[in-house]
Amino acid sequence: MDVGQKGCLLIHGFTGGAYEVNPLARYLREHTDWIISVPVLPGHGRKLNLRETTAVEWITFAEEELKRLWLYCDEVYVIGFSMGGLIASYLAIHYPVSKLVLLSAAAMYVNTKQIAKDMNIMLKDLMSKKLNENEWFGHYKYKLIHTPVRAMREFRKIAKATVPLLSQVTIPTFIAQGEMDGIVPPRAARFVYDRIGTYEKKLYLSKTSKHLICYGADSEALFEEIAFFLSQTDHPDDG
Repeated sequence: MDVGQKGCLLIHGFTGGAYEVNPLARYLREHTDWIISVPVLPGHGRKLNLRETTAVEWITFAEEELKRLWLYCDEVYVIGFSMGGLIASYLAIHYPVSKLVLLSAAAMYVNTKQIAKDMNIMLKDLMSKKLNENEWFGHYKYKLIHTPVRAMREFRKIAKATVPLLSQVTIPTFIAQGEMDGIVPPRAARFVYDRIGTYEKKLYLSKTSKHLICYGADSEALFEEIAFFLSQTDHPDDG
């Protein structure tokens, strides 16, 4: 193991896969010498198979990937997207993670107002026979069909168990949220910020990003902020 080697674990969201955080992973690979790990949780990925997987399996898998990074690194950062943010928080509480980044963390879920706006756009696309060209529809159509109710219950187990523990997060934490997110309400970011136990925390709001924040129009600026946050020594509270 190289002396001072750093690692970064990126955890995707519920019904998602590595693709959700890959743009950020690529940025970190290009701009740092860290070891970057982007595992796919059991039952997840481009082809979903969630009928038999459980919340315990998802968390255990993330734990094993974190331990694997420590075979090569003496300092590890964890980044979590959506449900992955909850799992990342769990890891930060129970393991000696150095810094934490939460992207669209699913401490709350389903932003009905934004979904209504997206559905209105979808309706217009349907009327003009352009529904298949609608990005939101294309992304979530497959997920809606292939996500069993049982899997949703497993996701809720993670939220129910993790959200009350946020005050136990005591490491520097970066919280990012898209203000046009139709899955996680934008107010969830402030909710998490207020409950995170550390004073070393930063809140980043993107005015243009939806749930897949790593694909937002301002993603490059977000990635720069994250890389800077993870690289710097001191992290003043931004209030």
